[in-house]
Amino acid sequence: MLRHTARGSVTLWLVTSEPADITITLNHQHTVVAGTTTDRVVQAGEHAFIHVTTFTPAQHLTAGVQYAYALQFSHDAQQQRWQVQQQKLLYEGCQQLTFSVPAKLNNVLHGSCRKPHAPQTDSLVRVDELICNEHSGGPARPDLLLMTGDQIYADDVAGPMLQAVLQVVERLGLFHESLTDAVVESTAELAEHPYCYYQRQQILPRVATNTALSKLFFGAKKKPVFTSVNAQNHLIGMAEVIAMYLLVWSDELWPDITFDAARVSSAQQALFSKEATVIEHFAAPLGKIRRALAHVPVYMIFDDHDVTDDWNLTRGWEEEVYGHQLSRRMVGNALAGYWLCQGWANQPDTFDALHAQAKHNFTASGLAAHEAFIDTLFDWDQWHYQLATEPPVHVLDTRTQRWRSESSLNKPSGLMDWEALCEFQHQLIGKDAVIVVSAAPIYGVKLIEVIQKLFTMAGKALTVDAENWMAHKGTASVILNIFRHYKTPPHFIILSGDVHYSFVYDVRLRFRRNSPQIIQFTCSGIKNTFPDTLIRWLDRLNQWFYSARSPLNIFTRRRNMSVNERHPDGDDDIALLNRAALGQLLLDPEYEKVRCIALCSDGETVEFSSELTNDTATSRE
Repeated sequence: MLRHTARGSVTLWLVTSEPADITITLNHQHTVVAGTTTDRVVQAGEHAFIHVTTFTPAQHLTAGVQYAYALQFSHDAQQQRWQVQQQKLLYEGCQQLTFSVPAKLNNVLHGSCRKPHAPQTDSLVRVDELICNEHSGGPARPDLLLMTGDQIYADDVAGPMLQAVLQVVERLGLFHESLTDAVVESTAELAEHPYCYYQRQQILPRVATNTALSKLFFGAKKKPVFTSVNAQNHLIGMAEVIAMYLLVWSDELWPDITFDAARVSSAQQALFSKEATVIEHFAAPLGKIRRALAHVPVYMIFDDHDVTDDWNLTRGWEEEVYGHQLSRRMVGNALAGYWLCQGWANQPDTFDALHAQAKHNFTASGLAAHEAFIDTLFDWDQWHYQLATEPPVHVLDTRTQRWRSESSLNKPSGLMDWEALCEFQHQLIGKDAVIVVSAAPIYGVKLIEVIQKLFTMAGKALTVDAENWMAHKGTASVILNIFRHYKTPPHFIILSGDVHYSFVYDVRLRFRRNSPQIIQFTCSGIKNTFPDTLIRWLDRLNQWFYSARSPLNIFTRRRNMSVNERHPDGDDDIALLNRAALGQLLLDPEYEKVRCIALCSDGETVEFSSELTNDTATSRE
C-alpha cells in the first residue's frame, strides 16, 4: 500500500510472511533516483512481518512528475516471488508501479465506514476505475485518498468474517496473548470456545450496576461493559485485529479461506449462510482495490468502530471500560492494530519512539511486554497529523483528546479538548486555504443534533450516539470561535464521514463582509448506509423545521452562521444522499469553485449542486 508521499520521502506499508530485507528503488523515465531506504519492521506472528518502508531521495522529488517504484528483496527467492506478486498490481500495458507527488491538490478522494457485511457494493472499487481511466487517456488519477474513520468494524463482525479471521490467525501464527478477568486464559482458546460465534457477548466483560450511569441504562445487577449492539462477534485479541486488516486490504489470503456453517449453532446457520454470500461478494473485488491502493497515496485516521462503538463517548463510558482488565485490553489491542496497520505509515518519523518500544513487545517468540506497550498507546497524544501539501491537510484526532464533562458521567465528552483545539488554531494562522479532516461532521444535520440533545438531557446519550461537535458546550464554543477568528484561513474545507449518509454545506458568517468560505463535504459510507425510510423523514423534517425563515434557528449555537445545503444533482427535495459512495473533492487553483462529487458504489456519479435558489437554500445556525 502506497502511504505517506511527499517530495522528501515515499513510504510503503506491506506485510511479508518471512523476514525480509527490503529496498525501494525509484526511477523517472528510466533514470534512477538516488536515495536511501529505511525499513521499519514489527513481527506480529510467526509468518507475519509488518513493514513501514521509507525511501528518502538524495534530492527532493519534483512535484507533478510521475515516478516508478519497485521493491528489491535481498534474497533471490523472495525477489522472484515478489515479481509474481507485482504482476497482480500492474495496470494493463504498465511494467512498473507508479505515483506522483502533487504540485497542488486538486483531486482528493475521501470516505469512511467500510463494513464488510453491509449489503452494498464496496465503493473503493471506484478508485481503481479512476486509475484505469488515466491509463486509457482520461484525467489524471486522484492526488490522494483520505480514509476518515471506521476502516474496519472491530465491534461488528459477521460470522463468516470471524471464521476467516481465525483461519488467518492460525495460518500466519499471529501472536496470542494471555488474558485477565476473562472466561478464557488466552486468546488461543477463543477459536474452540462454544461462545466463539454469535455469542461473544457472553465472553465480554460485565460489571455490577454500581454507578448512576449503569443503573439508568440497565437497572439490573449486571450489564455489558461495551455498548455496541452488534457485539456478538466482537474482536478480542490483537491477532484477530491484525487478521481483519489483512483481509480487508488484500485478496492474497482469501483463496484459502473456507466457510463452514456447521461450526455455528443451528439457530445461527441461516444467518451465517446469508452473511457468507455477502462476504464472498466483498472479497471478490479486493484484487482491484489492492491494486489501486498501491498507486494512490493513502492516509487514515480512526473513528470508534476501528476500536469499539462509542469509544470514549462519555466519562462514564471510560470509567466502565478502562476499569475492567479485559475491556481495557480489547481497546488497547484495537489501538495497537490501528497503529500497526493504519496510523504508523501516515508519518512514520512521528512514531519512532513508539516503534522502539514495540521492539521490546513484538519478539520472535511472541508478545513479551504487551501490557506496557498498551499503556504507552493510551498515553500517546500524536495520532493527529498534518500534510505539507498545498493547501495543507490537517487530520484531527477526535477520539483520544476528549473534553470530558465534569458535571455528569453520562454527558457527551467534547470531541477535542481545549489544549488540542488551541494547538489546531495555532497551526491554521497565516494559511490562505486549509483542508481539515474530522471524522464526525463539524456542521451536522440540525434536527438529528436536536434529537441527540434531547436524549442526552434524558441521560441516554449512548442510545443515539450523541457524538457531534455541538454536544459539548466548551468544544462547540472553541471550534466556532476558530471559524469566527479574523485570522481564520479565507478558504476552509472540512472533510468528514461517520454518519452513513452524505451531504455538503456552504457556511458563511453573518454580519461580516469578509467571511471565510467554509465548505463541509461529508461522505459516508464507503460500504454502509443509513436506514432509508428513516433518513428520508429526517431529511424532510430538517428542511421544514430549519428552513431559512425558521425561528428555531435563533436557539442554535451557530445562529451567527449561514449554513446552505447543496442538493445532490440539483434535486431540491433531498439534501442527504443515502448511498454507499466515495467522496471526490475537485478544487480549482484559487479555490473559488469547489466541486463535491459522490462516486457511488453502483457506478453512478452524483454531484452536489451549489446553484441553489433562495427557496431551496437552508440558512440556519
